[in-house]
Amino acid sequence: MVSTNWRDDYGHKFIDYEALGIPEYWIVDYLGLGGRCYIGSPKYPTISVYQLIDEEYHVQQFRGSNRIISAAFPELTFTAEQVFAVGILAKHR
Repeated sequence: MVSTNWRDDYGHKFIDYEALGIPEYWIVDYLGLGGRCYIGSPKYPTISVYQLIDEEYHVQQFRGSNRIISAAFPELTFTAEQVFAVGILAKHR
Protein backbone atom coordinates (compact mmCIF):
# COMPACT_ATOMS: atom_id res chain seq x y z
CA MET A 1 0.00 0.00 0.00
CA VAL A 2 1.24 3.45 -0.84
CA SER A 3 1.76 5.75 2.11
CA THR A 4 1.77 9.53 2.18
CA ASN A 5 5.55 9.16 1.73
CA TRP A 6 4.98 7.70 -1.74
CA ARG A 7 8.50 8.62 -2.91
CA ASP A 8 9.89 5.85 -0.70
CA ASP A 9 7.25 3.40 -1.90
CA TYR A 10 7.99 4.00 -5.57
CA GLY A 11 11.68 4.96 -5.60
CA HIS A 12 13.52 3.34 -2.73
CA LYS A 13 11.70 0.00 -2.86
CA PHE A 14 12.38 -0.24 -6.58
CA ILE A 15 16.13 0.07 -6.02
CA ASP A 16 16.20 -2.17 -2.93
CA TYR A 17 14.03 -4.92 -4.38
CA GLU A 18 15.91 -4.96 -7.68
CA ALA A 19 19.23 -5.32 -5.83
CA LEU A 20 17.76 -8.20 -3.80
CA GLY A 21 16.44 -9.92 -6.94
CA ILE A 22 12.79 -9.94 -5.82
CA PRO A 23 11.05 -11.48 -8.88
CA GLU A 24 7.78 -9.57 -8.52
CA TYR A 25 6.26 -6.95 -6.26
CA TRP A 26 3.12 -4.86 -6.30
CA ILE A 27 2.42 -1.28 -5.35
CA VAL A 28 -1.24 -0.72 -4.51
CA ASP A 29 -1.91 3.00 -4.73
CA TYR A 30 -5.58 3.04 -3.74
CA LEU A 31 -5.74 6.84 -3.37
CA GLY A 32 -3.69 7.74 -6.45
CA LEU A 33 -1.03 9.45 -4.31
CA GLY A 34 2.02 8.60 -6.42
CA GLY A 35 3.73 11.10 -8.64
CA ARG A 36 2.59 11.53 -12.23
CA CYS A 37 5.84 9.97 -13.43
CA TYR A 38 4.76 6.76 -11.65
CA ILE A 39 1.00 6.57 -12.20
CA GLY A 40 0.36 9.00 -15.04
CA SER A 41 -1.91 11.96 -15.43
CA PRO A 42 -4.65 12.32 -14.44
CA LYS A 43 -3.83 10.42 -11.26
CA TYR A 44 -6.13 7.44 -10.53
CA PRO A 45 -5.97 4.58 -8.07
CA THR A 46 -3.45 2.22 -9.64
CA ILE A 47 -1.95 -1.20 -9.03
CA SER A 48 1.58 -1.39 -10.41
CA VAL A 49 3.05 -4.87 -10.82
CA TYR A 50 6.83 -4.90 -11.17
CA GLN A 51 8.40 -8.03 -12.71
CA LEU A 52 12.13 -8.63 -12.74
CA ILE A 53 13.15 -9.58 -16.30
CA ASP A 54 16.83 -9.86 -17.22
CA GLU A 55 17.79 -8.17 -13.93
CA GLU A 56 15.60 -5.09 -14.58
CA TYR A 57 12.07 -4.30 -13.50
CA HIS A 58 9.29 -3.93 -16.02
CA VAL A 59 6.01 -2.48 -14.81
CA GLN A 60 2.43 -3.12 -15.82
CA GLN A 61 -0.27 -0.88 -14.43
CA PHE A 62 -3.87 -1.79 -13.76
CA ARG A 63 -6.84 0.50 -13.11
CA GLY A 64 -10.60 0.16 -13.03
CA SER A 65 -11.85 -2.97 -14.75
CA ASN A 66 -8.37 -4.07 -15.90
CA ARG A 67 -7.77 -7.69 -14.90
CA ILE A 68 -4.54 -7.92 -12.92
CA ILE A 69 -1.85 -10.05 -14.57
CA SER A 70 0.82 -11.57 -12.36
CA ALA A 71 3.53 -14.09 -13.19
CA ALA A 72 3.78 -14.98 -9.49
CA PHE A 73 0.02 -15.58 -9.21
CA PRO A 74 -1.20 -16.63 -12.67
CA GLU A 75 -4.49 -18.00 -11.27
CA LEU A 76 -5.71 -14.57 -10.13
CA THR A 77 -8.85 -13.40 -11.90
CA PHE A 78 -9.77 -10.16 -10.19
CA THR A 79 -9.65 -6.57 -11.38
CA ALA A 80 -8.06 -3.47 -9.91
CA GLU A 81 -11.45 -2.08 -8.85
CA GLN A 82 -12.22 -5.34 -7.02
CA VAL A 83 -8.97 -5.02 -5.05
CA PHE A 84 -9.74 -1.40 -4.18
CA ALA A 85 -13.32 -2.26 -3.14
CA VAL A 86 -12.11 -4.96 -0.73
CA GLY A 87 -9.59 -2.54 0.76
CA ILE A 88 -12.31 0.04 1.37
CA LEU A 89 -14.54 -2.57 3.03
CA ALA A 90 -11.71 -3.80 5.25
CA LYS A 91 -10.91 -0.25 6.35
CA HIS A 92 -14.50 0.32 7.57
CA ARG A 93 -14.79 -2.85 9.66
